Amino acid sequence: MKLALLLHNITVDKNYKNERVGLMEEKYQIVSHDLSKREKASLDFLNEDVAKSTLAFHSSFDQYEETPLVELKNLAGYLGLKDIFVKDESFRFGLNAFKVLGGSYAIGKYIAEKLGSELDDLPYSKLISNEVKEKLGELTFITATDGNHGRGVAWTANELQQNSIVYMPKGSSKERLENIRACGSKAEIKEMNYDECVRLANSEAEKNGYIMVQDTAWEGYEDIPTWIMQGYTTMAYEAYLRLKEMEVKPTHIFLQAGVGSMASAVTGFFSSVYKDDKPIITIVEPEKANCIFKTAEADDGELHFVTGDMDTIMAGLACGEPCTIGWDVLSSYSEHFMSVPDDSAAHGMRVLGNPIDDDQRVISGESGAAPLGVVAQIMEKPELAEFKKELGLDENSVVLVISTEGDTDAEHYREIVWNGKNPNL
Repeated sequence: MKLALLLHNITVDKNYKNERVGLMEEKYQIVSHDLSKREKASLDFLNEDVAKSTLAFHSSFDQYEETPLVELKNLAGYLGLKDIFVKDESFRFGLNAFKVLGGSYAIGKYIAEKLGSELDDLPYSKLISNEVKEKLGELTFITATDGNHGRGVAWTANELQQNSIVYMPKGSSKERLENIRACGSKAEIKEMNYDECVRLANSEAEKNGYIMVQDTAWEGYEDIPTWIMQGYTTMAYEAYLRLKEMEVKPTHIFLQAGVGSMASAVTGFFSSVYKDDKPIITIVEPEKANCIFKTAEADDGELHFVTGDMDTIMAGLACGEPCTIGWDVLSSYSEHFMSVPDDSAAHGMRVLGNPIDDDQRVISGESGAAPLGVVAQIMEKPELAEFKKELGLDENSVVLVISTEGDTDAEHYREIVWNGKNPNL
């Protein structure tokens, strides 16, 4: 089912209003799937046992601390919801984003396989030992990124006294570039889009014997993307345990997607632990990079790509080619897929950064705030009653979102939150 709706009333002359209605219909779209009619992908690689192992690996790092699960009770009441929980990944390993979870776990798994060991026998203290370094020799890890993933790979390589190379697409933030270089990486911005950077990195890996660490999967390259997805279950498991401790179960989970690895990891984990009583899961993408939405919309068994510059403020989501492994999970367990404009993310940043009463403030970047922004706009705007109905959002809903990054581009964060860039349409 596909539903396209106008976000705001336009009080201008009739001809112009009709033109604007058409524009809005293109910007805010939702596709819904009846999951009862779908063959389900296996979740054995994203279940609770895997998450326990992943959390054990990450918690062996000296820098590990569980990131906050923030309850926004006042915002929920204001929006007409029962409760809202935000997993704040801006505190992850001091890197201001969640991505290091995937890169570090994948690198750990790669090293374990290279040494003929189990990762459970290679905690952080052993990975950084001279003994392991001598056995491995000199390695170079290479990746493509808008910033956060590359920083996580560079940080992990640096911690292990290994090398890294990072390619970033045109238009990438200079601040994010310098943060990667500060981790000892050879990093540069290329005059190409994200998916072209992925292909370049893979070509360099094949030519020079580098290790490609990418969450985009394709035929013949699936082990490392799978490990990256498994790495992301750490934050899902942390949130699950905290909610269980509070005796709370989310009714709705909204997840942002680029290639879909994080979204599918979290979708798979919660679908596994809650089984037939799982929350309603909605995937959110920027309209200019909505490859998963287009794939869900076509629903023809094929992956559908987005090409071109993909110039969205949600830089971490500016990906045009879905992860094959991730799509299998999303297609099986996600009820809704949304394509949204940049102002949704900007709205989410402002809402999270300006809390109501004693709600806790969350500093969330453009990609991190997108799901909360969408929820807030749907609940606030009477014009979106059909959207709210389609998603099943009401006064009994408990919403979980993940703020995947903080202000990783501080100047751009201020432009949006302080100076009003990307206002509501």
